[in-house]
Amino acid sequence: VQLQASGGGLVQAGGSLRLSCAASGSIFSNNRMGWYRQAPGKQRELVASITVGGVINYADFVKGRFTISRDDNAKNTVYLQMNSLKLEDTAVYYCNIMQRGMDFWGKGTQVTVSS
Repeated sequence: VQLQASGGGLVQAGGSLRLSCAASGSIFSNNRMGWYRQAPGKQRELVASITVGGVINYADFVKGRFTISRDDNAKNTVYLQMNSLKLEDTAVYYCNIMQRGMDFWGKGTQVTVSS
């Protein structure tokens, strides 16, 4: 399984970014894709996840600001629309797919929010 993420970058506080992640390889029909992030000196944490069936889970700190979605035509692609970005959203964002009890990770994309 390979995960290719894109869309990170530098943005001012209050701005928006959209992350994309495409999964390839042996992808099973029942999976959960999501985004995690890790800031310097902190543990990796869940940002949002979405199952094939559309069940969504958000971390409290992004509710109302971030939206996760999947491509209906190619359900191996997940997006994270990030609005109203804050300085504390600065982190490396990792795409994840969990299937059959196994986690797979992308390389991460840097999101930097400046004042």
